Amino acid sequence: MTKRFSIFLSALFCAFLGGVCVVSLLLPDVKFSPLENRYLQDPPKLSLENLNSGRFMEDAEDYVSDHIMGRDLWVSMKAWSERLSGKKENEGVYFGKQDTLINRVDDPDPGKLEKDMGYLDALTGNVSVPVYFGLIPSAAEIWKDRLPEGAPTADEKSIIHSLYFSTGASTVDLYSALAAHSGEDIYYRTDHHWTSLGAFYGANAIFEAMGLEPLNLDDYQKVTVTDQFNGTSFSTSGVRWLPPDTIDTYVPDEGIKVTSWFKGAPEPGSLYVDSYLDVKDKYSYFLGGRQPLCVVEKEGSTGPKVLLVRDSYSDSLTPFLTDRFSEIHLIDPRDNLSSIKGYVEEHNIDTVIVLYSFYNFATDKNLFLLGR
Repeated sequence: MTKRFSIFLSALFCAFLGGVCVVSLLLPDVKFSPLENRYLQDPPKLSLENLNSGRFMEDAEDYVSDHIMGRDLWVSMKAWSERLSGKKENEGVYFGKQDTLINRVDDPDPGKLEKDMGYLDALTGNVSVPVYFGLIPSAAEIWKDRLPEGAPTADEKSIIHSLYFSTGASTVDLYSALAAHSGEDIYYRTDHHWTSLGAFYGANAIFEAMGLEPLNLDDYQKVTVTDQFNGTSFSTSGVRWLPPDTIDTYVPDEGIKVTSWFKGAPEPGSLYVDSYLDVKDKYSYFLGGRQPLCVVEKEGSTGPKVLLVRDSYSDSLTPFLTDRFSEIHLIDPRDNLSSIKGYVEEHNIDTVIVLYSFYNFATDKNLFLLGR
């Protein structure tokens, strides 16, 4: 390579970088990335405090990274380069077998788990109704055979067993219920949630723990509502080469009344919200997504009233629960600071179920509310 040609390549590269910077500055700011399903960094705020703390430069770096021209293309290219280099994961998501993206689950903090189990036992002692506790293992545990060879992930089975042994609450064996059907599509390939089929097996595990008659899958007709679902693992990983997932429903919404508290006041809700099928966040099709409180009532049912202290896995589970419970009250402690004990007494709840995915239980910072 001649010196002149080297200079030419350097100049071309600098021109390219300069052009990208100029165009990026001229483009209007985008607040939200549908592909990544997250809000992008706001412009950095210039202040003496931010300069001294280094916060300004951190925010500026994040802002430039989020708003660079062609960001979605660069994110995808990074994921491709990671795969071509032989790496088995990108941004904490494993490139699994059978076109599956699986979120890595790190070992949880034992001290946090001990505290949270104390809050659970406090709830069990505070209320006069039965309390059930269920942890939903992740795809990294149930679909271990799809993980890259040697991929590190938490031993969820062992940890769940240990937590169940330590609590005074009744427990729900969700691990066995899901492991027995590990060859089926019980998790999404591009998202961390269980599918409606996985939720069906989860519902039966709850009914079995409570001594209720299980559901029969043959009694339902599967309806595919979309075949274009790209979930959170798709968004995080940068992987864009996998086929999308389908979202199915089994339970019709006739005779179901849903009341939602999205903004702190009751408003009519729905078991399924069709408008979400037209946007990136299609999993919010179930119940309309995250909300502090949601009450689902089954017309004419004489079943028990259940309070579900929950995360987002319960959104696709709830339709199946309507076949055995007259009322399902869903509280999300991330947004609802109400006393669980007070709510149980005020609404004549018959049973409390604390139901979390393993990862969310290990990382949620609001479980202290269980003991209030």
